[in-house]
Amino acid sequence: MSENQARTSRRRTLQGVVVSDKMNKTRVVQIRYSAKHDKYHKVVKVANKFKAHDEKNESKMGDVVRMMETRPLSKDKRWIIREIVKKAEL
Repeated sequence: MSENQARTSRRRTLQGVVVSDKMNKTRVVQIRYSAKHDKYHKVVKVANKFKAHDEKNESKMGDVVRMMETRPLSKDKRWIIREIVKKAEL
């Protein structure tokens, strides 16, 4: 395994849905997961939004994408879109 492969394999990857594609080369991706509430011990649904870089503007709203953590690209962008897992249904 080369140094470049080792560097990318340690980075966090997340899968989510594109909720905004209005910016050029930037997508807002929403990640949803379930977590247990600390005090009430009830399972609650949590959603976080991340800005991710999409160099070729390939992903559209509703697409399921896999993104990888990267160096800071701008004030808010810390992720890069690696692949489109599933295209949105029109």
